[in-house]
Amino acid sequence: MSRACELTGKAVLSGHNVSHANNKTKRKFLPNLVNVTLISEALNQNVKLRISANALRSVEHRGGLDAFLAKAKESELSQRARLLKKQVAKKLAEQPAA
Repeated sequence: MSRACELTGKAVLSGHNVSHANNKTKRKFLPNLVNVTLISEALNQNVKLRISANALRSVEHRGGLDAFLAKAKESELSQRARLLKKQVAKKLAEQPAA
């Protein structure tokens, strides 16, 4: 399992610890990933995702998983999230016609 957010693509960054004597040693900046179960209203099902805490706030702000996926860029999403986005878009396209 990679250390990257499935919705925003936020991943591990590298940098340096810098001491008082200006010695630099390598370090990693890890994203704050949490396992979450989100509800897709269009699909009427729960979806388990591993996302960053920042992405969770963004999902809440945009009004849920379906709204977040509608605005999200394909390049940032994981393979599972892309599949979800297509399913949600297909379901929403069918609803007004019915």
